[in-house]
Amino acid sequence: MFEMNGKYRSIVSRRLFLQRAGAFGLAATPLAALAGAAVEEGVTFADGPRELVTYPQKRPLIRVHTRPPHLETPFEVYNGGAITPNDAFFVRYHLANIPLSIDPETYRLEVKGTVSRPLSLSLSDLKKMGQHEVVAVNQCSGNSRAFSSPRVFGAQLANGAMGNARWVGVPLKTVLEKAGIGAGAKQVVFNGLDQPVLPSTSDFRKSLDVEHALSGEPILAWSMNGKDIPFLNGYPLKLIVPGYFGTYWVKHLSDIEVIDQAYTGHDALFMTTAYRVPDNDCMCVAPGTTPAKTRPISTLAVRSFITSVVNGGVLTAGRTVELKGIAFDGGTGIKDVEVSIDGGKTWRTAKLGQDLGRFSFREWSLPISFRQKGAAVLMVRASNRHGDVQPDTATWNPAGYRRNVIESTNVVIA
Repeated sequence: MFEMNGKYRSIVSRRLFLQRAGAFGLAATPLAALAGAAVEEGVTFADGPRELVTYPQKRPLIRVHTRPPHLETPFEVYNGGAITPNDAFFVRYHLANIPLSIDPETYRLEVKGTVSRPLSLSLSDLKKMGQHEVVAVNQCSGNSRAFSSPRVFGAQLANGAMGNARWVGVPLKTVLEKAGIGAGAKQVVFNGLDQPVLPSTSDFRKSLDVEHALSGEPILAWSMNGKDIPFLNGYPLKLIVPGYFGTYWVKHLSDIEVIDQAYTGHDALFMTTAYRVPDNDCMCVAPGTTPAKTRPISTLAVRSFITSVVNGGVLTAGRTVELKGIAFDGGTGIKDVEVSIDGGKTWRTAKLGQDLGRFSFREWSLPISFRQKGAAVLMVRASNRHGDVQPDTATWNPAGYRRNVIESTNVVIA
């Protein structure tokens, strides 16, 4: 049995816990007491400085919220390679009543609704149905939201609410075909073991159109980078939807329901109201305005980052250094990465690293050098095989979703 509580409950006394929590609402969750001593992380947004905290199975990560756990990956992790280590992978929950203990021996996945054969599947059952691996990026819809101007409502995230991993599981299509989808089926709804605290709060459920669910791309994963999925990332089973934002990647998956109509109602809040973008080509509106019509957020935008140099970093004049970074998109695949060391005046094509699949981070590198001392602005932009290129200026929407503007890194040449 996997236990999130146990010895960790005794880490801190109630008094010390309350001091660390720093907010009256945090005392109600046992998981909050699992956070270790905080350390200054060095990034400050409008809601104050952020700290590093330690949770079970995790190295120190940036605390965004405590109840429910919301942890961001320190950005330097991404310079370590295309695969994000399990203990560094970001954590995002919507509901505060999360499971603290799951017994893999008694765990069951229920498949029901408009199907010929309702199923109750153990982990062993699922693993006997075949295995498929995909390397895919899981990125929060609000990744980088804190850089929106004017500021928008929501967790003030920097660039660390993303990660890339090798996921192993059974194709969703295989499970649905075993259950026998009915002729009138329209959508498939997914639910996890996390629950709302109050009856008035919507449960977190997500849905996919039947055609997408049967495409062969989504999988039900039990393995992440060769190990069990960490508890805080969805143990023992997680819905993986390659190319789509993390809002669709349901953790602690417990129920799959096939329905013969569009998914609406109280528990459909996260499909019908939340996680939506303006319904136009740019998925944006003028800053400070409200869109007339919206649609659900879906696939990742093309994006790239410099990982080997931090903002405010110092480089030595006359010395060649290898600039490195990552790029990704929603599954079309990265075609080119270009780098500018003069603030966008000129661009050079970077060398792409190993291709781990069209849903994965793609590493890139470029040797650079500066002759003169002074300030410089490094920029990176990616394009995909569909012809999409990162925009020069940031677009805006009321939720701060899907940011993919060309990133700039200010450095000093000494």
